[in-house]
Amino acid sequence: MTKFSANINKIATLRNSRGGDYPNVVQYAIDIQSFGAQGITIHPRPDERHIRYQDARDLKSIITTEFNIEGNPVQKFVDLVLEVKPDQVTLVPDAVDAITSNAGWDTLTHKSFLTEVISEFKRNGIRTSVFIDTNPEFIAGAANVGADRIELYTEDYAVQYAKSNTDIVRAYAECAMLAHEIGLGVNAGHDLNLKNIEFFAKHVPYLDEVSIGHAMIAESLYYGLENVINQYLYKLGQNR
Repeated sequence: MTKFSANINKIATLRNSRGGDYPNVVQYAIDIQSFGAQGITIHPRPDERHIRYQDARDLKSIITTEFNIEGNPVQKFVDLVLEVKPDQVTLVPDAVDAITSNAGWDTLTHKSFLTEVISEFKRNGIRTSVFIDTNPEFIAGAANVGADRIELYTEDYAVQYAKSNTDIVRAYAECAMLAHEIGLGVNAGHDLNLKNIEFFAKHVPYLDEVSIGHAMIAESLYYGLENVINQYLYKLGQNR
């Protein structure tokens, strides 16, 4: 079964746009889990322009599914993850000024750094995933640095799927098969939505989890949050 993890960064963005605490990130996480999501994902950035570091602390006690914290493993981020101890940490090589994630890791160039960071997380019982492009060498490198999973960066899939270039999914399927063969779990995320998720999930094997946030919130403006979450579960082969 492919789990659906809801990224709630955009809820924090809306809250921050007016100050105060509405919408309340913690309450939304509680509700999203009650609607059927099987995980909560956050991606705090150094400028805290959406999810704040304190949100990670506040969310820890109410998450009854799986808690996934994404981010670039700068020291402040590493310290936060070791304090909160989520179920999973996803390492993303974001530039400080990046609007959103736009590349995966070169696990060969950054082998020493990733090995050190991942070993610290694993010593603390935190499953570690590495955000990565569809490059077989980098996927093999993810295993060599000690990662438990990879998260396939799916922007290219989303762009090509919208142009009806569905053959792009083969590269993701091949990478997922390679990851499985060398003992890595497979997650996926970035620009997945209700239009493209079903095709992706049907054609990419061994898919453990997808993380979706921006599209989920945009779609909820039309269809409602609970309905959208249940549509994702349906398209992932659940609730049928």
